[in-house]
Amino acid sequence: MTDSVVNSRTINRSGLIPNSYHAKFATRRNGYARERPINPKKSCVDQGTTALARADSAKQTMQTAARISGMDAMGPSLGMAFRLRRLEVQSELAHLISNQPGIGRADVARITGMARSTVSDHIQPLLDTGLFNEQKARYAGRGRPSLGLTLNARAGIILVADIGITHVRLVVTDLARQKLAEDALPPDYSVPPETMLERIASRFQELFQTQQLVDIPLRAMVVGIPSPVDFERGVPVRPPIMPGWDGFPVGEWLEKRMHVTVLVDNDVNLMALGEARSRPPSESPLIFIKVASGIGCGIITQGGALHRGADGDAGDIGHIRVAQASGLTCVCGNTGCIEAVASVPSIMRQIRVAKGDETIELPELGVLVSSGDITAIRLVREASAQIGEVVATLVNMFNPACIVLGGKLAHMSDDLLSGVRAAVYRRAPPLATRRLSIESARAGRDAGIIGGIALGVDSALSAHGLQKLQEATPGTAGGVGMAD
Repeated sequence: MTDSVVNSRTINRSGLIPNSYHAKFATRRNGYARERPINPKKSCVDQGTTALARADSAKQTMQTAARISGMDAMGPSLGMAFRLRRLEVQSELAHLISNQPGIGRADVARITGMARSTVSDHIQPLLDTGLFNEQKARYAGRGRPSLGLTLNARAGIILVADIGITHVRLVVTDLARQKLAEDALPPDYSVPPETMLERIASRFQELFQTQQLVDIPLRAMVVGIPSPVDFERGVPVRPPIMPGWDGFPVGEWLEKRMHVTVLVDNDVNLMALGEARSRPPSESPLIFIKVASGIGCGIITQGGALHRGADGDAGDIGHIRVAQASGLTCVCGNTGCIEAVASVPSIMRQIRVAKGDETIELPELGVLVSSGDITAIRLVREASAQIGEVVATLVNMFNPACIVLGGKLAHMSDDLLSGVRAAVYRRAPPLATRRLSIESARAGRDAGIIGGIALGVDSALSAHGLQKLQEATPGTAGGVGMAD
């Protein structure tokens, strides 16, 4: 027996996921996602986000495989020195089982390259906590029927609060991404942040009571807000339209109130993540452009991860300077920003000036465009062309596989799509556009919710989430929840 064989077996049995993990795991999970395509007409939230779970598997695999292959590239001895910790291995196995319900231990061992005894050693603690169930598998073959592993959806729930300029959507799902409850609130930015967050927390509490969910432990809460966010601290930074929220510790305040891990992110980032998780891996890298009260974008890497930048401000394209906005003051205080000339409020301001009618309200833009108003259509097309110039620059920089357009302007008119396409194909080089797809959002208004659910489940099944689960005293898991 050669040394390489001995080393390979030693690594497998010690708990380190070996080199073969990259090829086997990625191929199986990516293939699984492609075999079950997304239905663009079906709401992922209303249908329990089954499609999200399938596409999610490929994204998780690519991130994991990239990290592990990076370790292997450093050499066998150094790679062994940087072994994945036990909880990190359990986290990867938890994602695999979550995205391939009914998979048996033998299949897990075959896909990961780990010894079956090592797989059992890692999975048993997760069974003991009630995170997974083991029952007769759907792929039973010859001989003794095998057992399949499935995620116990009732082992925890995820809360998502999608806070926008004109809406606050609240959704409760289980770990299998099945929607359990949903509600909505009118936002009120005239009150202190504590008051608005307390209303959100209280409404979640009411949903727990009415839907009889009080005995199910909370695993994560995700909050999306229309502001640049310091993701690590859960703090909005200089929000242009949320007075009093600058520097307020949203994550910390809600963690104390709800007794659960709280993740706070920019709303466009969650929308980008939702769109990416609803699509096959071949459509990443992906850039999601939102054009509404402001203009922003979310960036998804080729591995399916959100690119937030060093401080969480990546994608704030609304404040890129353009010649057409020269002399116009933006809400950020600067002049010449694309948002000052091409956002929905800016378009409405130009319509009022052109028509000499200051009584035209923001919601009327969609009516004007759909009714064929010449002034409205002209201004929307001009704004779309200007946005397209900025998007062409992003294409030159990031070379994405897919550009997705969302927000109010994308929903009310196809002019944004055609304007962006025309500018990008005119301005970007052929190599960057020969396989580029530019299209409207598939998830629509559910994109932020889907992204929030994905982020919450990722957190619950992360090494940190599993550690908290295993540290919980037996018999008290049901008591982990909201404050009285």
